[in-house]
Amino acid sequence: MRWIKRVLLAVVALLTITLAALLLSGKGDTVRLVWDFNFSAPDQPFDPKDTAAPPDYALEKNWAALPHREDLANIMPPGLEREVEQGKAPVDVFFVHPTGFLKGHSWTFSMDPATSTEENTQWMIVNQAGAFNGCCNIYAPRYRQASIFTYFNVDETTRDQVLAFAYQDVARAFDYYLEHYNDGRPVMLASHSQGTHHAIRLLREKIDRTPLARRLVAAYLIGGGLKTEEFSGLRDISLCDSPRELGCAVHWDTFSMAVLEDAENTGNVCTNPLTWKLNGGLAHKGLHVGAVASAGEYFLRLSGDDSARGVRFDDMGAPVAHLVEAQCRGGRLYITDQTHIVLGGSSGLDGNYHGLDYAVFYMDIRENARLRVTTYLVLDHDH
Repeated sequence: MRWIKRVLLAVVALLTITLAALLLSGKGDTVRLVWDFNFSAPDQPFDPKDTAAPPDYALEKNWAALPHREDLANIMPPGLEREVEQGKAPVDVFFVHPTGFLKGHSWTFSMDPATSTEENTQWMIVNQAGAFNGCCNIYAPRYRQASIFTYFNVDETTRDQVLAFAYQDVARAFDYYLEHYNDGRPVMLASHSQGTHHAIRLLREKIDRTPLARRLVAAYLIGGGLKTEEFSGLRDISLCDSPRELGCAVHWDTFSMAVLEDAENTGNVCTNPLTWKLNGGLAHKGLHVGAVASAGEYFLRLSGDDSARGVRFDDMGAPVAHLVEAQCRGGRLYITDQTHIVLGGSSGLDGNYHGLDYAVFYMDIRENARLRVTTYLVLDHDH
């Protein structure tokens, strides 16, 4: 057994030297994230009984955005004029936010509003859901979201259990929205990352093969690595292949062109948001409507205290057009490298721009959502 002990000590020593070298090289944040990913996950099995009480969606506190009140979904980049008034738009968007719960204390969020998790959710409402305030009334539920660790170093059974648990809240919120808020208006579905994993289930279980499918303007299911096969069983909803197409879904995962030479076929859906073509080829910068630097700060810490930090959301950047080229390759969207561009989202590791999926194309999403809504309303009026 002595040789095992010597090997373990050697491994620990090597790791210590490596971590120290990275820290001294100025890569401390990377070290911290790598360490936390491996050692800060919840240390107990998932127990659905050991969670916060189910949110009551009759209570406004359980909604991150509602159109009849003043909230962060109303914020716009400077220089834009308000096209519609929240609560009076002819179309709704139901937005499912991504993961803001990054701590390892439990598998699902406590719903405590006085947390950095809640501030991360607010960041998403401003910088992602807000892209739709030029066309639509925004409804965004808070929910007992799955911990970020659900996606890392966990067995598939636990992952499925935790995500299914979180989806129950999203599904109940959607049911409540349809019954109490929608009033028969056309609907758009929008999401990012974990939210996209829940939104594709909404599309499959609550919209496809129902009368609501005829009122679906489009679904912006962005980030999250959706496979093309996940849409193969849908009857009423297709994948969009043009900027005006209705009753369809778009999806992309953003990467830097710096890693394009390593592109592999992922089997994922890729919509090019510069052309709105499915598996769209290279589109030049002149088609890029605009990126927007994010307001506030997304607190990317996977360990430590989860107390609120008093983040302010009053510094959204002005749109910057013609910033990127974009092309689909192997199910991923590759864009002009953003290493030296600050947009307020995490540029990630190894060229993965998951944190910029919305920020880089904020104005493209905004303008396309308006275009599809206008197209829908004209066609609906004609009929």
